[in-house]
Amino acid sequence: MTSHEQGQRFAGRVALVTGSSRGIGFAVAQRLVAEGAQVCLTARKADGLAGAVERLGGTAHAIAVAGRADDGEHQADAIDSVVREFGKIDVLVYNTGINPAYGPLTELDESVARKIMDVNVLAALSWARQALSAGLGTGGAGAIVNVASIAGLAPSPGIGYYGVSKSALIGLTMQLAAELSPRVRVNAVAPAVVKTKFAEALYLDKEAEAAAAYPLGRLGEPADIGAAVAFLASSDAAWITGQIIVIDGGLSLRASL
Repeated sequence: MTSHEQGQRFAGRVALVTGSSRGIGFAVAQRLVAEGAQVCLTARKADGLAGAVERLGGTAHAIAVAGRADDGEHQADAIDSVVREFGKIDVLVYNTGINPAYGPLTELDESVARKIMDVNVLAALSWARQALSAGLGTGGAGAIVNVASIAGLAPSPGIGYYGVSKSALIGLTMQLAAELSPRVRVNAVAPAVVKTKFAEALYLDKEAEAAAAYPLGRLGEPADIGAAVAFLASSDAAWITGQIIVIDGGLSLRASL
């Protein structure tokens, strides 16, 4: 029986997942480790990362490097650490995003707008460049998966600039896919509301009401996104690049009804 048949699509492969101490990022790391990968986790807080590494089975399966996603020194440190510890990097998942502003674009502070773009878009490019410099794709079958949002596909009242940044991340994904083929495949996922601390304000104390908008009758779970990211990063998606998978419980169907 092959490793693929045993559900070990990532046996012998190494991934780095940003924003992975909890929520979607942790679910991605958890799925990759379950399928045989060794993973480097990153996030801002060291204590949260330590707990995540423990939940993944310890340092034989995962290591962690704390820092800000848009800090170039942190990026270099994390990439160096994963290559030093596990010997290479095969998969990069950029899952870091911020949304510190709410309201119309015309009232958005420009310094906040720049920070959103720095973290949500420019850092994704920087991580990709660092990973490429460290050998991503040189051994074949390199993959980058960016976590975007359905907010990047249509107007998003109240979180407009977050949506603008995710639109830019989607554009970045397609451009990198074109430039990096055939060495590295680059794809993205675009989730709707997923039950994480980041999205809490959108469903806390009103989950049933929020879920009623979705044809599949529920909000997303982090594992839903983890499964899709794992697919895109795996050999099962070997002929897929430059694509955006919408994961929204059917929400986008409402626009066509």
